[in-house]
Amino acid sequence: MTVTKNVLAVVSAHVGGRTAGAALATLFPGQARVTVVETTDEDPAALREAHVVVTGLGPVTAGHIAAAPDLELIQCASHGFDYVDLDAARERGIPVCNIGSSGAEKQNVAEQTFALMLALAKQLVPAHTALTEADWALPRLQQSITELSGKTLGVVGLGHIGEEVARRAVAFDMSVVYAGPTRASAETETRLGARHVELDELLRVSDYVSLHAPLTDATRHLLNAERLALLKPTAFVVNTSRGALIDQDALADSLHAGALAGAGLDVFDPEPPTPALRLLKAPNVVLSPHVAGVTRETLVRIALAAVQNAADFVAGKPPQDVVS
Repeated sequence: MTVTKNVLAVVSAHVGGRTAGAALATLFPGQARVTVVETTDEDPAALREAHVVVTGLGPVTAGHIAAAPDLELIQCASHGFDYVDLDAARERGIPVCNIGSSGAEKQNVAEQTFALMLALAKQLVPAHTALTEADWALPRLQQSITELSGKTLGVVGLGHIGEEVARRAVAFDMSVVYAGPTRASAETETRLGARHVELDELLRVSDYVSLHAPLTDATRHLLNAERLALLKPTAFVVNTSRGALIDQDALADSLHAGALAGAGLDVFDPEPPTPALRLLKAPNVVLSPHVAGVTRETLVRIALAAVQNAADFVAGKPPQDVVS
């Protein structure tokens, strides 16, 4: 006997909303009944009846989980999963999955990471701003323009995305060190010329530090004031992962004090950032509005990976990329 599974697909308006969700709904097997919403709160009846929730950055709170007595799976359409109440899901024995092994976001996040690094090294933002104000800034900027070649890149988290960043670093003739709880294979280390070190050592030796770790209780404010103080005054910090990995006030303090050369940030805490965020006015920062995972190509890969995992679960297969 075929059992119908109710799927609640939360597709935010900025990534296509109900129109995109309707197309994705066709990818589920026949035994799935899919309801597409743009926020998790939009259809309480559909949430109450849901066996599976698929969401991309739409919060799934303890209240949402409590309101869905038949819930069996929460599928995140992203690498991150900090917008799901993991404790509440764990108490119910509900697996939470991301799209980690799909590599759907790795190309563009790696590209955005290097876009930020290059913008910092070449002083592109102040150079552009000066020219638009009829200021030939070459004499002022030439002492701070640097090369990536010969520098050391410290990758915090050498997963699918971190490895793509490291691979590009090799092409730029950079040395690579990395830190994280999981060590890469010997083959990967050899291919990238990457050396595994403790985080504090990584911070001491790196010219660029790039964050590619998930946001958990253990990694929140991973770069706090004490760890930022370990960095060279000529070092740059780049974050395309989650804003809360860095103590944003401590980073602003370091930048204003000249204790760091600069920062490239694609993510903030909260998002969007409030006008009071001091990093918006900090010296030598390059900022982008969490665009590292949202190219047209990336959004398609993300959606397909999330739907495939959820559809396989509906069809009776064990879920992949269980993060909790």
